[in-house]
Amino acid sequence: MMNQARLVLGTAQLGYPYGIANKVGQPSITAATDIVRECWERGIRVFDTAQGYGDSERILGQILNNLGISQDAIIISKIYPNIDHCEFTSMSNALDQSLRIFGVGSLYGMMLHRENMLSLWHKGLADVLNRFVSSGKVQNIGISVYSPEMAVEALQTEGIGMVQIPTNILDRRFENAGVFDLAGRENKEIYIRSVFLQGLLLMNACDIPEKMASAKLEIEKLELLSKEYGLTKQEITLGYVKSIGNAHVLFGAETRQQVKENVSAWEKEMPDSLISNIKNVFTHVGEDVLNPSLW
Repeated sequence: MMNQARLVLGTAQLGYPYGIANKVGQPSITAATDIVRECWERGIRVFDTAQGYGDSERILGQILNNLGISQDAIIISKIYPNIDHCEFTSMSNALDQSLRIFGVGSLYGMMLHRENMLSLWHKGLADVLNRFVSSGKVQNIGISVYSPEMAVEALQTEGIGMVQIPTNILDRRFENAGVFDLAGRENKEIYIRSVFLQGLLLMNACDIPEKMASAKLEIEKLELLSKEYGLTKQEITLGYVKSIGNAHVLFGAETRQQVKENVSAWEKEMPDSLISNIKNVFTHVGEDVLNPSLW
């Protein structure tokens, strides 16, 4: 059970159809409940959501309350990015809205939704967020970033204790920049998202659109590794991020079965030679593959 303590259910899928490989659309409330219940039964206690993820907060809150686990769940959310983050009343109202939805007195974490919000830190944002922590409504402040440079800046910012970053077998920018080592020295938490690159890494190479030829080449390399080591692509992709430091790892699910498959893949052991091979095979992956906004 403790093996699953680092896993986090990312709930964007519960709020709207998400990901390039999504085949079922937004799950029904019944399917979403099954997903959350399966996570809970398998020892996953952390749930990542956001006010900007469609109905995600509302649906997750409804499920946690219906299952009677909201008080024990570890909830991390993000306030709408279009709210003036330096204006205390607007931010406070938005936070209170989330607390009401979840039926809790405090959030484990509140993350800033965009990395450029860090520029507001010394312009009033830090004061607003520190008031939330002082009041007990938020336990930890964090930020979701895209670039290694912003991750380093965030980790070196007093008052920020959590940083969410994209990392996977193709995207090792943060690892190479020493972000995980820095987080360890600063005693701060790292949350890895995009472990499947919005589902791209789990697609069959033959199903990838021709306009994404560069991505197709990388998936073909992954498929060769999968065949060579007798491991699924899911086992390889999760196993690789599991091998990096002590970071928390987000995954999404559209069905209960996908939760089971992810946990099973997470529990699989990865040979050291495969980790070395991954570093040698995926060296110079282009931005057109790593950044979903360019697809």
